[in-house]
Amino acid sequence: MSDLREWLRANNLEQYAAAFEANDIDLDILSELDDRDLEQLGLSLGNRRRLLKAIAARHAKPAPASSDGALLPGTSSARQESGSGDAERRQVTVMFIDMVGSTALSAKLDPELLGGVIRRYQDAVAGVIGRYGGFVAKFMGDGVLAYFGFPRAFEDAAERAVRSAIGILSEVGAIDMPDGTSLQARIGIATGLVVVGEIIGTGMAQERTIVGETPNLAARLQALAGTDCILVSESTQKLLGGLFELTHVPATTN
Repeated sequence: MSDLREWLRANNLEQYAAAFEANDIDLDILSELDDRDLEQLGLSLGNRRRLLKAIAARHAKPAPASSDGALLPGTSSARQESGSGDAERRQVTVMFIDMVGSTALSAKLDPELLGGVIRRYQDAVAGVIGRYGGFVAKFMGDGVLAYFGFPRAFEDAAERAVRSAIGILSEVGAIDMPDGTSLQARIGIATGLVVVGEIIGTGMAQERTIVGETPNLAARLQALAGTDCILVSESTQKLLGGLFELTHVPATTN
């Protein structure tokens, strides 16, 4: 277990080593842990996010290639010819989630109560994303940014994102408010090539930049979505095939 303890120490999370050891968790199964597992082990929301990011960074590898040098489906080898040598192009499905009515809630709820509601909302969203293999890239107040297909590549990343979105609406809707109402959310999903660039930040705040039109499109779709609605881009819809019953919405973006 010493290797795991040293790894946790390197990521400023050694206080959880005893809990990992008591549950027979070592480095060999570290990548199989999800947000719900970490919550059961007693990690706080912030440290769960930090640990999942550290696990993803530990297991991130270049996209695999077949014997003839062609990349496997869902990956791309195109490198940026300028800038950092670490930059690469990847197909990623990006999801933005936003809690509906947060401004109104802040006006009528005590700050402590509001903070508790937002924490339950964030936990519910992150838990569902983790179960479908997604990566929570950033919490922005009551907004959540997530990637499917990075840092782990999936051929069915678009499907995973949509199933995750459906689960999010269900779990967020089950969160009761102090006034007896339920929380609601809106979600935008887009798929396309992005540039995975340099690592920014330091320590536990490190993350890779992901730039391109895809995150912007997902954000615009989220802004256009109605209450408890999921809007997906045309590129995502094509990848889904007939897996879901979708309704066409005349696009002002995309």
